[in-house]
Amino acid sequence: MRWDRNYSSSEIEDRRGDNGAGIDLGGGGMGGGGMFLLIRALSIFGWKGVVVGLVIAGAVAMGGQCSNVAHVSSHAPGPYVGSPQDEELKHFVGFVFDDVQRSWRTNLPGYTDAHLVLFRRAIRSACGTASTAVGPFYCPNDQKVYLDLSFFDELSRKLGAPGQFAQAYVIAHEVGHHVQKLKNILRGSSSVPIELQADCLAGAWAKDADSRGIVERGDVDQALNAASQIGDDTLQRKQQGYVQPETFTHGTSAQRKGSFEKGYEGGAAACGIR
Repeated sequence: MRWDRNYSSSEIEDRRGDNGAGIDLGGGGMGGGGMFLLIRALSIFGWKGVVVGLVIAGAVAMGGQCSNVAHVSSHAPGPYVGSPQDEELKHFVGFVFDDVQRSWRTNLPGYTDAHLVLFRRAIRSACGTASTAVGPFYCPNDQKVYLDLSFFDELSRKLGAPGQFAQAYVIAHEVGHHVQKLKNILRGSSSVPIELQADCLAGAWAKDADSRGIVERGDVDQALNAASQIGDDTLQRKQQGYVQPETFTHGTSAQRKGSFEKGYEGGAAACGIR
């Protein structure tokens, strides 16, 4: 993927310096793993279920703070500077995030920008409190995408989806949820169709980026591999050894790949967005 390594985005709110200070997702007798499972379970009911899970997590976290006041810093954190690799990744994320939004501003009348929040360990959002375990997410209440950069290491090493364009696909997918918010598609919708449409919208961005010379040979294959590796059936086979279709929240590997391809071939119109 061709991108400017010196690029800095004005749309990024860097809260990595917070480092999850004062947020205890293990409070109230529920560990971080248990909270993650709760949110995953509630996500069966669509994005609203995810929001409910985040709100519950926030309530649990607040309960933890009451009994751990000594661990809450009273000083505002200073600017966070990560490793050279992290800072380069921040530039890359900013470039992709802005490019995706630039594409939507051009191709979708009335598009208004979302914002991106970088965090480490845990974060408070308008949808509640979440830990890194939740993964990247879009909060429709404040129209922000939340991302812990460490997710990309997990995407590559644990989920088997390496490459910059795999990362770009994840970012474009979350911005796709913002497009859905602006088009009032998120309301009353079940989870799987919403997630598959976001995959399609990520493909629509890739098509536009390709027309502008940003996409290089092999990039689309990286995105398709990522879509396949994070399909519900593939993840369930890896995690528990069997598949439970009734618990799917994002779609199968084949569905996610197919949705991205549909957007890449036909653009936003193929995704039902005009």
